[in-house]
Amino acid sequence: MMPRQPERKPKPAPRSAQPGRSIGKTIEEIVRVDHAGEYGAVRIYSGQLAIFKYLPGKQETVESLTRMAKEEEVHLARFNDLINERGVRPTAFAPIWHVAGFALGAATALLGEKAAHACTEAVETVIDEHYKSQIAKLEAMNADEKDLIDTIERFRLEEVQHRDEAIEKGAKEAPAYPLLSGLIGAGCRLAIALSEKV
Repeated sequence: MMPRQPERKPKPAPRSAQPGRSIGKTIEEIVRVDHAGEYGAVRIYSGQLAIFKYLPGKQETVESLTRMAKEEEVHLARFNDLINERGVRPTAFAPIWHVAGFALGAATALLGEKAAHACTEAVETVIDEHYKSQIAKLEAMNADEKDLIDTIERFRLEEVQHRDEAIEKGAKEAPAYPLLSGLIGAGCRLAIALSEKV
């Protein structure tokens, strides 16, 4: 008679540096919220371009926004792939971000070029902080996620370029800049908090 083998228990999911949270859950939230953020960015640029492309003398602005929009579309395409590869449910708020992103872009464009640049500067400042925080979290968890970290860092650097370009083009000279920037930044942080979880 063969000796009885001890029962093997399934391996628990790896734990993150945050007590009570698995690495898998954290990564799922990262992929979900970054997908939502890139989607929102594409919609903001769509709203801005919908206004500027019909205004005379705005060719330079249209070219600049079109280039940045194309970079955001590359980011979104990569996060679309990650959503599918990892089986992550997209945020339930996507239909809201679809409308809200376009509306924010169009509204700031209607306020003028500097207000549109202020929108870019405010959004990209929040995204820079957000992406830095995600990278630090992944590194602290010792997750085997080099490709994801590299992707986030590459996209972060492109977002910083968008922010710096917006500042060079007069973002901080927009009418009521502190109020406008503060409201947009607060809205972005709220959208991040909601999209991570829901």
